[in-house]
Amino acid sequence: MRTAVVHPCDALAIEGALACADAGLIVPVLVGNEKKIRAAANAAGIDVSHQEIVDAPHSHAAAALAAEMARAGKVEALMKGSLHSDELLHEVTQPASGLHTQRRISHGFVADVPAYAQSLVISDAVVNVAPTLDEKRDIVQNAIDLAHAIGVEEVRVALLSAVETVSSRIPSTLDAAALCKMADRGQIAGASVDGPLALDDAISSAAALEKTIRSSVAGCANVLIVPDLDSGNMLAKALGLLANAALAGVVLGARIPIVLTSRADSVETRIASAAIGLLLARARVQLH
Repeated sequence: MRTAVVHPCDALAIEGALACADAGLIVPVLVGNEKKIRAAANAAGIDVSHQEIVDAPHSHAAAALAAEMARAGKVEALMKGSLHSDELLHEVTQPASGLHTQRRISHGFVADVPAYAQSLVISDAVVNVAPTLDEKRDIVQNAIDLAHAIGVEEVRVALLSAVETVSSRIPSTLDAAALCKMADRGQIAGASVDGPLALDDAISSAAALEKTIRSSVAGCANVLIVPDLDSGNMLAKALGLLANAALAGVVLGARIPIVLTSRADSVETRIASAAIGLLLARARVQLH
């Protein structure tokens, strides 16, 4: 993918972008303050003399320019450099950006957890703070599409809550029940969907059996939909820090892939995230 790398003004952002290029995933276009980009590259001993650089005075301008390049078809994807996520997403979500679809934009982590037999898609742990039911429907569909794009043949979606029974005292259980009915009526497609499920019900067949939960999802989920950003962010970070999971992230629901990594993420994480972005782009081409 020809990819605008937005404000890559530190060594890790530049190193990550060029590593993605070396891996054959992107053709990077470095969008940001040229002096800062070259200074960061020089400090890290990285040669950017042959890289395309599009000058922008500061990070906000770089985000706006990258979004415009994407709208004009000059790049096929965006990649976050060393700016804040909300700076980049603010420009993508502007009505004039032309990068909207009919769906709510959301974020998806793909987690490779050593103790679990399959990859997990986790959503939304980055973008939507307290999503409404309609927004959750889009989050679920975006996550299903991501799972298909990375090659999951049988997508099983667990709608997480603290418990597996519907209770008026726990709003996330009501949302989960409504989302299941939406799936029954075709408003969500491409997966088996079940919830509410507690985390152990979703990923442990022993827990599901002990609680006599009869479900094609319980015990073997490969997509985890969290109730809100707080719980999702904690789950993803706990898997990474305590379970040695490898995590890669991408923004979903826009017209192009947006590779969104933490500014502290490793080069390996940036490569994995770019690979997922490329798979999304290929899936979109095949769809159309």
